[in-house]
Amino acid sequence: MKDFIYYAPTEVVFGKSSEEQVAQMVKKYGGTKVLVHYGGQNAIRSGLLEKICTILSNEGIDFIKLGGVVPNPRLSLVHEGIACCLEEDVNFILAIGGGSVIDSGKAIAMGVANPNVEVWDYYLQKEELTKALPVASVLTIPAAGSEMSEASVITNEDGDVKLGFSSDILRPKFAIMNPERTFTLPPYQTAAGVTDMMMHTMERYFTKDDDMDLTTDLAESVLRRMKTAVFDVLKNPNDYRQRAQIMWGGSIAHWGLTGCGISDDWATHQLEHELSGMFDVTHGAGLAAVWPSWARYVMHENLSRFVRFAVNVMDVPNDFSDPEGTALKGIEAVEHFYHAIGMPINIKELIGRDITDTEIKEMARKCSRNYTSTCGALKVLDAKDMEAIYNMARG
Repeated sequence: MKDFIYYAPTEVVFGKSSEEQVAQMVKKYGGTKVLVHYGGQNAIRSGLLEKICTILSNEGIDFIKLGGVVPNPRLSLVHEGIACCLEEDVNFILAIGGGSVIDSGKAIAMGVANPNVEVWDYYLQKEELTKALPVASVLTIPAAGSEMSEASVITNEDGDVKLGFSSDILRPKFAIMNPERTFTLPPYQTAAGVTDMMMHTMERYFTKDDDMDLTTDLAESVLRRMKTAVFDVLKNPNDYRQRAQIMWGGSIAHWGLTGCGISDDWATHQLEHELSGMFDVTHGAGLAAVWPSWARYVMHENLSRFVRFAVNVMDVPNDFSDPEGTALKGIEAVEHFYHAIGMPINIKELIGRDITDTEIKEMARKCSRNYTSTCGALKVLDAKDMEAIYNMARG
């Protein structure tokens, strides 16, 4: 069992009409001039943006607005947000949306607090972060877990490079979560979100560390619950009970609880970042397209772990005489699950065409930082391994 430090400082306000507490929460954490950051038309059409702005105004909290965040949030909008906040003397970032909006807000928070540093240099690991503006969220898309995590992922349009950065300084001050705000999510977005949160758990679950049984039990419980809940909300989008399971599950999956005492891997995420960076695909769907090939490539590094997953999570009968067969059936069960909720299981299904050898080599080059770094922990992957997994995932 690994030693660990567990840190989850975000205050959660969960439940029906919870967004009505947004002003008192902003005041509690020192916000006096707020950037209200959001994505596209959904925040406007739903009335949530107007409601949040009205609540802030009624409580005498000054704010400016910046929309336009897209999936795989762009560095150019981050730069625009930094400039606006510096000009308007903003001291608090409030993100209304899902992981893309929150990640963009975190990047803006870094840039405003450090105006003499190019914010992209943090993602390139060229600079050490020592301060950032406080960030908070009104969550509308449960998936990324960014509302409680230390991570931010941004896409630089110059070269289509997608990179993540993590620091406890970026953990949001509060997260407002009203499951009712997720009723109108399209089925594809719901399924992709559940895939993402399950992968956040699986990236920690598949490890060489088998000694922290309680953490493993928690991870398996989260995975089973999400697997059940997604089918219920796809049948009935207004199922508050199951929407609540999913909204809370997304946070649990990525605030660190399911990784205490064990190593984590993150190879599937890093491999997927190059897919969404190159093809601008939905992150959760990209994860679904890559994971089965990664799993088959690395499963012998800890075969018993894959057997346990197959039996305890995917309900595969344990053939004690053939552990490899049981593990493979578990991977196949994941593929059946992905298809059942409308997710792809290979790159061809993801992008709608055959991927080229040149594109695969380019993704492997970027994922390995121009052949200078590796990824993964269960099996450490170099550029040749990455290329092999992309090839397996062609479809």
